[in-house]
Amino acid sequence: MTLQAVLDELGRRPGTGETISIINPATEEPIAEFADGGAPAVDEAVARARASFESGVWSGLPGNERAKILWRVADLIDEHAVQLAEIDSFNTGMPYMQAHMITGTCAEMFRYYAGWCTKLDGIAHDVQQTGGIMGAYSNMHAYTLKEPYGVVGLIFPWNGPVFNFCAKLAPSLAAGCSSVVKPAEETPLSALLLYGLLGQAGVPDGVVNLVTGYGYTSGAALAEHPGVDKIAFTGSTEVGKRIVQASAGNLKRVTLELGGKSPVLIYDDADIAMATTMASMGIFIHSGQGCICGSRIFAHRNVYDQVVEAVATMANSVQLGGPQDENALIGPLISEKQLNRVMGFIDEGRRDGVEVVTGGNRLDRRGYFVHPTVLTDVDPGMRLYQQEIFGPVVAVLPFDDDDEVVALANNSEYGLAATVWTKDIARAHRLAKRIQSGTVTLNCQMVFDHSMPFGGYKQSGWGYEWGRAGIESYLQTKTVYAQL
Repeated sequence: MTLQAVLDELGRRPGTGETISIINPATEEPIAEFADGGAPAVDEAVARARASFESGVWSGLPGNERAKILWRVADLIDEHAVQLAEIDSFNTGMPYMQAHMITGTCAEMFRYYAGWCTKLDGIAHDVQQTGGIMGAYSNMHAYTLKEPYGVVGLIFPWNGPVFNFCAKLAPSLAAGCSSVVKPAEETPLSALLLYGLLGQAGVPDGVVNLVTGYGYTSGAALAEHPGVDKIAFTGSTEVGKRIVQASAGNLKRVTLELGGKSPVLIYDDADIAMATTMASMGIFIHSGQGCICGSRIFAHRNVYDQVVEAVATMANSVQLGGPQDENALIGPLISEKQLNRVMGFIDEGRRDGVEVVTGGNRLDRRGYFVHPTVLTDVDPGMRLYQQEIFGPVVAVLPFDDDDEVVALANNSEYGLAATVWTKDIARAHRLAKRIQSGTVTLNCQMVFDHSMPFGGYKQSGWGYEWGRAGIESYLQTKTVYAQL
């Protein structure tokens, strides 16, 4: 499917609501328009999903057959990797090579969860007891069943459309659920291509259903719909709280992957060149539009000046540009709204006395580009220290000892990811236990593996994606007792 075919398909999507414009973030030019699907489109999609689930056309399919189909999905993602990367790059503004690298990991997600289709086992136990209502001896066999929740709503953001689509859909399908998928209104294009590949792979009609529209219309309708059994959401903590409220009507199960304010700890015994390079890329890549981006760097006082200088040098040397700009490593922010948000944080910091070491300005060109920004003299009570900015903005603070830096790192309502750079491996593991974060990386950064769970502490989320925990989140447990 070509880009033009995707755009044509978008225009045919059902919807009677407000017209939504998609803007190229690298040029500020319009890409396409489509109608908000809203509640009517959600109602239709949920009805199709419910009918498919109750028919057993997917949930009743043997695990090995579901696995074969998921494997075919992975093969088709590989076959269309260039198209998917080009579309995501065009829609989000991220460099093509970054988009292409992400697409490869998405195919592996489906292969990984294909393996789980035949391993969704419960437990068995013999129960002998005396008493109960009848007061008699009982000899029973007990076992558990792992059953799909049913109809699940999958809502994901604009910062990694292909990745987020696959991260939610692969375990949902492996578990046997039927789904309604809602991509971000800013970046629906790759979802349309992926949706078409599912049918080619053999996923039956009605098992996966795509709705397009605003979060506050289509997303809200999905979250509050009584026919939906579970919601899996990735996005901001603010919206995550609204998802929880909307889901309360029928007590939906909810999985949330939310915001972050990830700390990076750099000790004086670390490989400073490696640590500062990775810490810089860990906040500037994708213009800081990643939930695990390390937006707070804590440098031991002995190397503080060296760290500030190195990160500032990286900020000034990385090349920004759109997908068509040669050698561009970092793309634009997704929208004018996000640009204004990021610049608002920087301007507020200036008024509060923060030192802007470098950056702090919008680039003098078309597109929503912000120069990578390094800030010092940041007080932990400031909003830009506490809140997720979701832009290429990093605060660098000094520390003297373990207790001080742990307190600084944990001084946040978020707890998604953290990084420690030190050659003292014993210290590294001690810090990993003390830092309040769902993921801690030691002498590495911005890494993940499909087999390892990913989730947040505190207001960074509920539940886990990836690994066994990822598929377990789409399964409920039934206990059965049988009198022998």
